[in-house]
Amino acid sequence: MPTLNTVVDGLKMPNPFVIGSGPPGTNLNVINKAFTEGWGAVIAKTVSLDASKVVNVTPRYGKLHSNDGKEIIGWENIELISDRPFKIWEDEFKKCKDQFPDRILIASIMEEYRKDAWVEIVERCQACGVDGFELNFSCPHGLPERKMGAAMGENPGIVGEVVGWVMGAAKKPVWAKMTPNITHIEDPSRAALKSGATGISAINTIRSVIGVNLETLRPEPSVEGYTTPGGYSCRAVKPIALRMVMEVAQLIRKEFPGRSLSAIGGVETGNDAAEFILLGGDTVQVCTGVMKFGYEHVKLMCDQLLAFMEKHKFETLADFKGKSLDYFTTHADLVKKQADRKAAQKAATAAKMVKSDGEWSGSDFVKQSDALAR
Repeated sequence: MPTLNTVVDGLKMPNPFVIGSGPPGTNLNVINKAFTEGWGAVIAKTVSLDASKVVNVTPRYGKLHSNDGKEIIGWENIELISDRPFKIWEDEFKKCKDQFPDRILIASIMEEYRKDAWVEIVERCQACGVDGFELNFSCPHGLPERKMGAAMGENPGIVGEVVGWVMGAAKKPVWAKMTPNITHIEDPSRAALKSGATGISAINTIRSVIGVNLETLRPEPSVEGYTTPGGYSCRAVKPIALRMVMEVAQLIRKEFPGRSLSAIGGVETGNDAAEFILLGGDTVQVCTGVMKFGYEHVKLMCDQLLAFMEKHKFETLADFKGKSLDYFTTHADLVKKQADRKAAQKAATAAKMVKSDGEWSGSDFVKQSDALAR
């Protein structure tokens, strides 16, 4: 009987489905709801020591629908990190761990480019009992003037330095969350892992403009007639996320065996999760999917993932983690493999040709004749 139970970086989870940092983990009420519905872990919305500069606008989401209008396939947000005072978060982290001592609560943290700020937020969150950290190096919009989010994560040197600061203070697992808005996601990932990060989370949202209203000629989402590029998520980003997860997984396999990978990007079904695990994910994060389907959707995803495992006779997630990585190669190697296969087929055909009159067979006469024909 297959099981979804898993242990990642010492964190015991009933399943690999993790609430990704964002609106689904924005306060104690919704975090408790997630645990009640059975999510494997929750990563709270990103917090910082000073929330006074965080001011959200409305509207702040843009949705891209299928041609028939029945399905949301893309989702853009220009929402910032948590606008709630850090002291409130400290209280809620403590209350959450009191209510769910055996469940996994991870603090997503983001700070300015200052060692004292990163060390302070780690130590204060740790004192509240959180089980781990996710370092937000990847928010594609908001607060770039403070060198926060992707403004930090696109620079491997800074990523490595900040992870080093955090690892000097952290007593819990630390995942560094990568931005996809970079040419080679391996570069900041390698820097984070070299500095001691326990694992990598990938990917965050993709910097985007979701569209332009052809009636008003204003880009969306329109706030007082204006907008700013935001982060794109939902089903449409899954192929890009799969590629980047594969690249990070290959890096971990080659250079940092034993480090973990939390996969993110367009997950809405158990089969989506299976694909990310096949490409090296230890856990699978869901954020926009919760906003589309609700917290209870985790039950269906668990059932679907178990059905996949039963079909292929996998007992544990480890049985198929990274199983598809071996099938990636270079284009030049693809050309060579195809040429080798054609050469082998030609040789096999030649080997079947009659070379003397004594080789003709009554039962294979037609096939032998065909083999000799041009």
